[in-house]
Amino acid sequence: MHDIKESDWKVFKRVREAALERFCARVLDEVARINSDSTKSKHERYLAICRLVHERDKEVTPIFDHLRRSTAVTQLCSFRLNDLMTEQELRQFSPELVKLVEDLYEIYTRPMEMVDEDLEVDEETPPRP
Repeated sequence: MHDIKESDWKVFKRVREAALERFCARVLDEVARINSDSTKSKHERYLAICRLVHERDKEVTPIFDHLRRSTAVTQLCSFRLNDLMTEQELRQFSPELVKLVEDLYEIYTRPMEMVDEDLEVDEETPPRP
């Protein structure tokens, strides 16, 4: 990827902080749900919280680490894919950056087309739509 413009970088740093707060809020909400489950022992809840934090640590690293202008586009795409950035926040960036993020989001969320190469094609049967 390439470095983003200085004006986008300033916006990015604010949006990144908001996205990180959202991520942390989700994790803390999950911890609270686990902790409030009175059907489990305190030890079971403790272990479940430890597992959850370990899993979320593996998620947070690729989304938020390496704060650089050269990684900002990748991080913005991660924010969008993980629903950590609002539409209003995205629209604060330059039109070129917004388009790039939207195009990449569309590529990553497009349903994959499945092709069965083992199917025999009957030349008399029209292809399926």
